Amino acid sequence: MALADLTPTAVLQAIEEYDRLGQDAFLRMYGFRRALRYVLVHDGRRYDSKAIAGAAHGRLDGHGPLRPRDFSGRAQHAAERLRGLGFKVVDTAGQADGELGQLLLRIGQLRVSRVDGRPALHQPVVLLWAVGRAARGAARMLPWRETERTLGELLRHHGLPGSRPRPDNSIAALHRAGLWELTGYEEAVPSAHGDAVVRRWFEAQQPAGGLDAAAYDLLGRSAPAREAVVDALLARFFDGLDPAPLLRATGLDDAPPGLPGTGSEIPPGAAGAVSVAAAYDRLHRAAQRQQERNQGRRRPGSAAPVRSPEARQAVLLRSGGHCENPGCTGQPDDVTADGDPILEVDHVRDLATGGPDLPENMVALCPNCHAVKTRGRTSEELRAALLTVARESHARLRRQPSA
Repeated sequence: MALADLTPTAVLQAIEEYDRLGQDAFLRMYGFRRALRYVLVHDGRRYDSKAIAGAAHGRLDGHGPLRPRDFSGRAQHAAERLRGLGFKVVDTAGQADGELGQLLLRIGQLRVSRVDGRPALHQPVVLLWAVGRAARGAARMLPWRETERTLGELLRHHGLPGSRPRPDNSIAALHRAGLWELTGYEEAVPSAHGDAVVRRWFEAQQPAGGLDAAAYDLLGRSAPAREAVVDALLARFFDGLDPAPLLRATGLDDAPPGLPGTGSEIPPGAAGAVSVAAAYDRLHRAAQRQQERNQGRRRPGSAAPVRSPEARQAVLLRSGGHCENPGCTGQPDDVTADGDPILEVDHVRDLATGGPDLPENMVALCPNCHAVKTRGRTSEELRAALLTVARESHARLRRQPSA
């Protein structure tokens, strides 16, 4: 990658294209997400700096546009190069009006206890629950009894084994971090240390509480902000875990009814396509995070590589419940005990030979096609066809608007 080759003219041409297409279409075209921190400001308008740099590279003679995976450095690298060309790039995390940047910074600074070597999930579960409420427009502040009951259920089902299904310590910690508002109490909120002390305080004071008002307003009105916060929480706390059940429980699962796992068909029509694309996009981004962290990692006590559950879910979603082999002569009419299609997800290029653990290198196959792909006489020809199918299906979903 050669950001050093960028010219002011190429950047201005990319800005012109951005203005012509609009933000969403421009980002889809070049495969970028919205900027979380570094924003290019030109003629009073704001642009996603990394996407502009990537598109501008394609304006240079003999060069193509850069995709997110082509950036060897972080977004800061692109920002520094654009500044070096005389453009104004703002770091929103350092601005008073950078609400999302400030919120992500506070989330990144959360201090959590550990359970069997893993970060405890109490604070992220509480925050995901609040993000889901903001997305639905539900009341921000709730009485303690209702908060305790609802979050207790979530923690029982989605906390780490061996952790206590109580939200009091985590909410006290979030209050101290400036992320949680408490009202209606008389005695000072205790430190989030000392299990019995904190529990007695909440029992005696019965405060109302909810996510900080500014954060709640931002997350309620901005889908990209919700997406960024959810991504930040999943990346930090759910490495190697499957967050899909928790996302469903908190109303943050973009997948519409009728996807694999529900025992019914994907709903037809544009609204269904948009929802499928949004869910696929979230799962793909989660798989990309896992791909970076899982390099070289093996399952405990096994030579098998660690695989991303999100990548598998994305492929099943993309398949629509059907074998992705275009030459399939018929998959089982029967379903699993859960009502799901009988499909097996496999890598086209094997992980052992350097294939990525990403949906664009994976397919959902019926058992017969899977056997042909694995040990059949025509396995090499089938692999080539399946790789084309995986890439084209992936690209088609990524071109869909993600809501």
